Amino acid sequence: MNVPLVHSLDARYYTDPAIFAQEMNGLLLRTWQFAGHVSQIPNVGDYFAFEIAGQSLFCIRGRDEVVRTFYNVCQHRAHELVTGTGSTRVVVCPYHQWTYELTGGLRAGPNIKSVPGFDREKICLTEVRTEDFHGFLFVNLDDAAAPMDDWFPGVREELSEYVPHIDALAPLEWVECPERCNWKVSVENYSECYHCPTNHPTFAEGVIKPETYDIQPDASGGYVLRHVTECQSLEAMTYPIDLSVPHAGDYQSWFLWPMFSFQCYPGNVLNTYHWRAHDVDNCTVWRGWYTVDGAESDVIRKLAIQDRDTTVEEDIRLVESVHRGLKSKGYKPGPLVLDPGCGVMSEHSIQKLQQWMREAVDG
Repeated sequence: MNVPLVHSLDARYYTDPAIFAQEMNGLLLRTWQFAGHVSQIPNVGDYFAFEIAGQSLFCIRGRDEVVRTFYNVCQHRAHELVTGTGSTRVVVCPYHQWTYELTGGLRAGPNIKSVPGFDREKICLTEVRTEDFHGFLFVNLDDAAAPMDDWFPGVREELSEYVPHIDALAPLEWVECPERCNWKVSVENYSECYHCPTNHPTFAEGVIKPETYDIQPDASGGYVLRHVTECQSLEAMTYPIDLSVPHAGDYQSWFLWPMFSFQCYPGNVLNTYHWRAHDVDNCTVWRGWYTVDGAESDVIRKLAIQDRDTTVEEDIRLVESVHRGLKSKGYKPGPLVLDPGCGVMSEHSIQKLQQWMREAVDG
């Protein structure tokens, strides 16, 4: 029985500015995107600004303790409201001092009472869908989008099993990694370990056992890729772990399409990736490392340095080379290596990922 080969995506999906613009105005506006962590805004009135798909947004904690996200734009004449991080009793536009409650409603503005028919009750900042996922804040600019538990079935519960203290965690460190490549090149590289044994010796020999590595799409049709493997022997591990804790000897990663991943390293160490697309040729990856209450940890600090100096640096060289190669007139997309037995040397995860990429552009 001849099984037809499945070829990788055409180079245009990664290099065509028109396709990138289509993603920015479609896919990235209707999917769940990481905004930040609740520990960044612990008190009433705390806020932070960020950008998704070219849209400026900010998260703020209300007096009712609810975290809300708004488009970062005044409803008067479109001045941006906040920058960076801070805390405020009310949100005041720097341009004409229109003032908004923490719930988004207009509170006051200079001389607005003199305007016949002016009804401040009808003016409110534009709110964005927000979900708290174990303290990680995600937003979706599509008001009709399904909730995260529908997109990523089972992940919330699985994270609690692998990282029992996840709700007490806070960021210890975020490592910023600019990459000169299309965001999908970087996401694809993350989503297979076919390249790991030969390109990531520290990760493959001092953290995980490559021969046990496997990546599986969600069986129920969710937009999740689950990475699973075992840790190296204790003698080979590059950092100490306590195997008496459940799942301490396991590695699992949950890639949430399109731009976020939770990783549980051996020893129940939570770390994350999140991506931001800047243009067709550039993106940034942030590596997050977490401890209870963000407390200092020599082990986690050293692990973050090890990761940045080895796996991350190795991946940057790989993805930037791939992106240059995608612009070669000599490139003809080859077949994916789809081993029926799956495992580390198979690219079945890339097949699923490229299916989602293709659907996002072609419908």
